Amino acid sequence: MSEHDLIPSIASLDQADLAAALQARIDAKTKPLGALGRLEALMLRLGLILGSETPRLEAPQLMVFAGDHGLAARGVSAFPSDVTWQMVENFLAGGAAVSVLARQHDLTLTVVDAGVAHEFAPREGLVIAKIAPGTADALAGPAMSPDQCATAISAGRSLLRQRPGNVLLLGEMGIGNTSAAALLLARLTDSPIAQCVGRGTGLDDAQLARKVDVLRQVLQRHGEAVTPLGALAAFGGFEIAMMVGAVLQAAAERRVILVDGFITGAAVLVAARLQPAVLQRCVFSHASQEAGHRLMLQALQAEPLLDLGLRLGEGSGAALAWPLLESACRILAEMASFASAGVSERG
Repeated sequence: MSEHDLIPSIASLDQADLAAALQARIDAKTKPLGALGRLEALMLRLGLILGSETPRLEAPQLMVFAGDHGLAARGVSAFPSDVTWQMVENFLAGGAAVSVLARQHDLTLTVVDAGVAHEFAPREGLVIAKIAPGTADALAGPAMSPDQCATAISAGRSLLRQRPGNVLLLGEMGIGNTSAAALLLARLTDSPIAQCVGRGTGLDDAQLARKVDVLRQVLQRHGEAVTPLGALAAFGGFEIAMMVGAVLQAAAERRVILVDGFITGAAVLVAARLQPAVLQRCVFSHASQEAGHRLMLQALQAEPLLDLGLRLGEGSGAALAWPLLESACRILAEMASFASAGVSERG
């Protein structure tokens, strides 16, 4: 499959007339100008994405993509790779934080096995789309072949096409995937790897130093992997590549994309390097405590809604931010204007 066939065309959402109408509607509400702060910018963004002065959020899909990483064998994580499949079981049993939040907010939760080193029994809420049982060791060679990378992106697009609604909430699970995200950030933004690497699942100082050293070697090993797809294949993982596909498809379908943290941000970074207009469809839920996330947010020109010191992943930050999107839409649709309420406007 050629890159042209793999990557959908995504048009800009530059709509001056709609933007002006939305701003006038926001300004006419019974409040001082700008009194709802950044919630007003969120209203404007949601209206532009969904093409309406009264946008409605429908059938939100919270998708958690899971995969294992061969690089984890190099000691870049505080937890063993078995935790990936064990946490997938926890998601499906309803015991994880994201499971609780999905129930609270009535979000449809789907867990996608993009490449976990475990065989799952089929059941409701699980999609088995395994490319392989984990990526290869990126220090020994590319994490994925070009064909595997393309297959994962295509699968992500297909999975999104099959789901209803106009909102995608991104989540992920994969021991070692903060390493893959840090490598993608370093390569695609030309940033020093030490600034991109964090403690992930809880590394101590010595383990963190080892992680930085290993990732520096990986970058040197793949010095030729400079394009978005080249870097994605070199560094992995299957869950990130599948999220790239889901993001591209969601953007092409003009869905709202609610981004979680560092790893989902890496998928958005790749997608945006392929199709810059992707970013017009994105809402960034929170600023992660992972060291490289603020650098990533700067690269994406993103201002997250929340800053709670989170570093859990799973899509938990996206689920926590979800009510703000609902509130923004309800205020646009239901809050009275000065004229309709008979309230005197500013002098």
